[in-house]
Amino acid sequence: MSEGSKGSLLAFGQVVIGPPGSGKTTYCHGMQEFMGRIGRKVTVVNLDPANEAMPYQCGVDIAELITLPDVMENLKLGPNGGLIYCMEYLEANFDWLQEKLAAFRGHYYLFDCPGQVELYTHHEALKNVFAQLAKWNFRLAAVHLVDSHYCTDPGKFISVLCTSLSTMLHVELPHVNVLSKMDLIEQYGKLAFNLDYYTEVLDLSYLVDHLASDPFFRNYRRLNEKLVEVIEDYSLVSFVPLNVQDKESMRQVMQAVDKANGYSFGDQEHRSLEALMSAAVGADFHFTSTLAVQEKYVQSQDKALEEEVMDL
Repeated sequence: MSEGSKGSLLAFGQVVIGPPGSGKTTYCHGMQEFMGRIGRKVTVVNLDPANEAMPYQCGVDIAELITLPDVMENLKLGPNGGLIYCMEYLEANFDWLQEKLAAFRGHYYLFDCPGQVELYTHHEALKNVFAQLAKWNFRLAAVHLVDSHYCTDPGKFISVLCTSLSTMLHVELPHVNVLSKMDLIEQYGKLAFNLDYYTEVLDLSYLVDHLASDPFFRNYRRLNEKLVEVIEDYSLVSFVPLNVQDKESMRQVMQAVDKANGYSFGDQEHRSLEALMSAAVGADFHFTSTLAVQEKYVQSQDKALEEEVMDL
C-alpha cells in the first residue's frame, strides 16, 4: 500500500475469476512468480474454500475462516450451495478479512476466487466483498479466465461471450478477459477462423453462419442471432491470449491489468517513461501477442497438413 494523491492509503491488485478448470490457481502461481522477479511484492489471497492443494505461497487463506467440506458435512449442502454459504459467511466476517490483509501492507494482492459461475453473474456476496475492498481503498481489476478450447466450438464460444458479458456487468470492476492455456490450443482442434477473430470478437455473424451448418444448431439460428446482437450492442467483450509458461505473454497480461486498475499510473514503483508508455499503448501489445500465438498455431496446422499429405 502507498499514499494516494489525497493522502489515503491505496492498495492494488486483481481478483482472478472464471469457471472451474480455467486455470485460476495456476495463473495466480505464475503471476506471483513473475511479479516477484521484477521486484513487486505480491501476496496471494485464497478466497476459494474448496482449494486444498495450492502451489503458490499463500498469504491469506479463507480456510482459516471456513472450508467447503465442513459446510457440506455440517449443513448437509451440496458443493454449489456450500460455496454460496461460504461466500455469504465471508461477507458477514469482513473484520477477519481486513485484519488478515492489513498484515501485508505495501503488497500487490492476487485474489484467487472460487470457480462457481453463479457467484459472478447474479449472486451478490462476492460482489459485495469486492465493493467492501474498494471502500478500504483497494484498486482492483477483475481478471476473467476462459479456457481457450472453447474457441474450437462456435456454440460454446457464444456461450462464453454471454457469460463474460454478464460477469462484466454484474461484478462492476475494471475487467480483463483472458483466453488461458493458449499453449494447448492446437491440441483442441482446428479453429474456424483466425485467432484474432476470437480475441477481438469481430463480426459474429460469421460465427452464426458457421453454426447454421450444424443440423442441431440450425434450428436455433434465430436465438443465436439475438444472443450475438446483445454481445455486439454492448461491445465490451474482448480477450487477451495467455500462456502462463511464456514470459512475454505474462508481461502483456500484467500490463493490461495494470492499466485497468490504475497501477501503471501510481507511485508504487519508479518506472521509466518508456515502461509507462508501453503500458499505455492500448491495443498494440494485444495485437502483437495475438499475432505471435496465431503464427505458432498456423505453423502447427501447416505441419499437420504436411504430415497428412505425406501419409497419402
